[in-house]
Amino acid sequence: MNLKPIKPKRISDQVFEQIRELIYRGEFKPGQQILPERELAQSMAVSRTSVRNAINKLVIMGLLEHRQGQGTFVSSPENREGNPLAAAMATDEATFDDLLEVRLGLECNAAYLAAQRATESDVVAIRKSLEEMEEDLRSTDQIGSGPDTAFHMAVTFSTKNPVLIYLMRNFYDFLFVGIKKNLARMYLDRNALEEVIEHHRKIFKAIEERKPRKAYEAMETHIKFVQDYFRSRNG
Repeated sequence: MNLKPIKPKRISDQVFEQIRELIYRGEFKPGQQILPERELAQSMAVSRTSVRNAINKLVIMGLLEHRQGQGTFVSSPENREGNPLAAAMATDEATFDDLLEVRLGLECNAAYLAAQRATESDVVAIRKSLEEMEEDLRSTDQIGSGPDTAFHMAVTFSTKNPVLIYLMRNFYDFLFVGIKKNLARMYLDRNALEEVIEHHRKIFKAIEERKPRKAYEAMETHIKFVQDYFRSRNG
């Protein structure tokens, strides 16, 4: 047997993973300022050096940004540079429908895996994003792209598949920057949003109840609804 010694994770790596998780789940939202190094170090019971190393790594990844004299913020998709998906599609005429076809492949599988692998904290994160969507609709008759994105990223994070998480992070950055005008039309349509909320409830319920096939089908229903919505208006 080719056994290898187990190496303990460095403290800075654990700090990095925890902050990255909060960003991926949508707990730390685009444009939000994170706590200063000193407060993060106290909250996590680690050294400021460990926190600084973790933050620097997240800045290099493009997930955080330093603003001179202001602090450290979660970077907004509009400000992120080097999105591989955006670069790859810049030379082709990709349509909104093309992107939704990609979502079918990525997100139905993500929902299926999430129903198998989600931890209790994952379920809490998905529920929180759903509740934010519901509150948006109650209070403003709209749904912001933030809570919607956070819901789908929380589902994806629940898969525990780092490749899928990376792909979805870049995908959503591109989706909500490159075609924001298209999405804005749906976010203002109260009737469509009522149905969208119900789709998300069913996705969440299937994941919470550990029913992978139902989660897959609920996500498929949701994305195909979005496809049909825009096809009927662009047809």
